[in-house]
Amino acid sequence: MFLTDTMRGYRGVKYTLFFFCYCFWVVSAILIAVGIYAKVAKEKADVVDTLTVDPALLLIVVGLLMFLITFLGCFGALRNATCLLKMFLSILAVVLVLQVAAGAVTYVLTDLVMERTEMLMMKAVVRYREDRDLENAIDFVQKKFQCCGVENYKDWSRNVYFECSESNPSLEVCGVPFSCCVHLQNQTVLNTMCGYGMQQQQEAAARQHIFTAGCLQRIVLWAQKNLLLVAGLTAGLLLLEVCMMGLAAAQAAWIHRVRRRQKVSEG
Repeated sequence: MFLTDTMRGYRGVKYTLFFFCYCFWVVSAILIAVGIYAKVAKEKADVVDTLTVDPALLLIVVGLLMFLITFLGCFGALRNATCLLKMFLSILAVVLVLQVAAGAVTYVLTDLVMERTEMLMMKAVVRYREDRDLENAIDFVQKKFQCCGVENYKDWSRNVYFECSESNPSLEVCGVPFSCCVHLQNQTVLNTMCGYGMQQQQEAAARQHIFTAGCLQRIVLWAQKNLLLVAGLTAGLLLLEVCMMGLAAAQAAWIHRVRRRQKVSEG
């Protein structure tokens, strides 16, 4: 009876670990596929990357790492391979430590992180229209958070197309992208010229037509309002990783125990 209960417990540990690893394995395959698709689409469109890190390449790298790590867990759990389970456990422990360390560094160096984030966002504003993926990402952020620019709507003067100067030959001189515009509820036709000349207006007047608040401020406010949600998701992910480590350690220990008993009985 005790042996039967022990086997049931072992099988529960084994297949629970396999299930978790398989779920992450599927997610990693999706990330790789999305990254490859985005990379191929960008190359066909002859788009030049303007950010420090190519998002498509980042998806592929993260997906490959997840694929390899979860493969070790899946195969090790099914085949009762203690060496693979130990490798999986060790790599997951390193990833967990790095995640905690990154969170601690981010918390301690909040001002530096904010400064770097502002620099990256300003660089994205400058490179707008040079990268289609970047352009779509900025438009999405400005629509989602109802913001314009990094600190305010006049940041768009840093872009060559929207630069507010008499020597600028662009039709969009002193303007902002259409994603900054305030859209009425009953508006059915998108006016892509609604942001033209908005930088020449004072903030009170411009606020009637466009969002004037900066995206950095809006994103920080969103993060503060949803701090519990973000913390909960992060804690849940870390807890899941700890559970997978515990399952891998339990299965490896059980396999060692069984093999030790076999050696004793044979001796």
